[in-house]
Amino acid sequence: MSELTNDPKIERLTRQRLGAEEGAKALEELANKAADVRANMARLRELRLAKEAQDVRAEIFASNQPKPKSKKRFR
Repeated sequence: MSELTNDPKIERLTRQRLGAEEGAKALEELANKAADVRANMARLRELRLAKEAQDVRAEIFASNQPKPKSKKRFR
């Protein structure tokens, strides 16, 4: 029991208040962590889409290049 009081009601209310504060803090930390994960997923998605777009551009560029003509050899 506390040094200030021997009243069990006050002790119980104090424990409940502390538990509620810790619970709110834990929920806030969890929400911050989830927000960080979503931000990282969005960043990775942008990188993946940019790479895919670059691959498509490279493929289109390669297909639009004229094919080298074969050299005619004199016999």
